[in-house]
Amino acid sequence: MISIKTAKHLGDYRIRLKFSNNLVGVADLEDTITNDRRSVFRELSDSVKFRDFRTDGYTICWGNGLDLAPEYLFFLAFRNDPTWQHQFFDWGYLKLEATEAAA
Repeated sequence: MISIKTAKHLGDYRIRLKFSNNLVGVADLEDTITNDRRSVFRELSDSVKFRDFRTDGYTICWGNGLDLAPEYLFFLAFRNDPTWQHQFFDWGYLKLEATEAAA
């Protein structure tokens, strides 16, 4: 199971994350925060509130009660890395192309 070891705000909606597997990546949460209409996400469109997160030994959390699955943060940080595509599929973040699924 993956978790967040450290997190640092880099600017805008980007957070540098060190994961429990010691990989470091940057998750850009702009689409997540700005496209979700639920109030806990809308509150974080305020940059001051967005920057006010903490790690809890498992993931990152905000004062309004929002936390995000560390697997989702890992996906955002490494979504273009071919090494992880099957894992992202297993987690439900990607769909295999029809040609791959038939193989």
